[in-house]
Amino acid sequence: MSIYILGIESSCDDTSAALIKDRKILANLIANQHVHRDFGGVVPELASRAHQQNIIPVIDNALSKAKIHKKRIDAVAFTNGPGLLGSLLVGSSFAKSFALALGIPLITVNHMHAHILAHFIEDEFQKKVPPFPFLCLTVSGGHTQIVLVKSHYEMEVIGQTIDDAAGEAFDKTAKIMGLPYPGGPLIDQYAQQGNPQAFRFPHPQVSGLDYSFSGLKTSILYFLRDKLKEDKDFIKNHLNDLSASIQYTIVEILMNKVRAASRQTGIRHIAIAGGVSANSGLRKAFYDEKDAGNWNVYIPRFEYCTDNAAMIAIAGYYKYLKSDFAPLNTTPFTRYRA
Repeated sequence: MSIYILGIESSCDDTSAALIKDRKILANLIANQHVHRDFGGVVPELASRAHQQNIIPVIDNALSKAKIHKKRIDAVAFTNGPGLLGSLLVGSSFAKSFALALGIPLITVNHMHAHILAHFIEDEFQKKVPPFPFLCLTVSGGHTQIVLVKSHYEMEVIGQTIDDAAGEAFDKTAKIMGLPYPGGPLIDQYAQQGNPQAFRFPHPQVSGLDYSFSGLKTSILYFLRDKLKEDKDFIKNHLNDLSASIQYTIVEILMNKVRAASRQTGIRHIAIAGGVSANSGLRKAFYDEKDAGNWNVYIPRFEYCTDNAAMIAIAGYYKYLKSDFAPLNTTPFTRYRA
């Protein structure tokens, strides 16, 4: 008998709801919040208010698109963390009320685990599933991790950022360059027309498989400060080359650690997940490793890279199979938990 899961994602500034039948997505809707662009970043209070406005319409539309009555749902899965506390509380409160009203199980989902499990969504365009064990580089605005994935339920972080995340480095660098928020996708866009070797930026020296991006951000800040003293239009005149060089540096920092992780573990099945996995430079770097015969590469569809409820629903599906349900007094967490 098929299992129907309602997934709810509200960890940051996107309100999303998805319906899944076993591993097949029936609906995956996202309400974006554009108000943050005026502030150059996500404002937590505004985000939580927008979630309150969006969550009921988004879930109602998802049910309508999936053509599923709410009484047919077997369980509701929601993001319990990490994320912004106010945003998480909106999603968790609705999920608890929904589950209590229908008398169905409640499932908590770790946002970062869900990004990884997005690879297992059954999709006509996404048929290649990574075998266990595999390595996954999870890169987003708030997190950068190398994860050893042993099963749908067992994951071990073997490397992570000690300060800024890769996505944060993209967005903050874009802000330094005067680009609007979110700037990461704009850097990717301009980089495709630029020379990645035009400017050289230092790689941080961090031991093991951990990352650091705060020093890179500072070096770019000082580099641009000095160049702007010489030419006030330096950024405007070199926008494409600057973007390409910055993107190349961040991607190489990411890739060097993943290559090291592959050598250390002997694992050649390598995946990426998270919002930054939509970056064209990072995707190309992965495909280059594949073409060189070094790795078997797994990259989710673009719509499953950024924050979405489909990944929450698929994670909920696997927890449902284990009867891994949560009590109604469960509380959200803001920082990553293994």
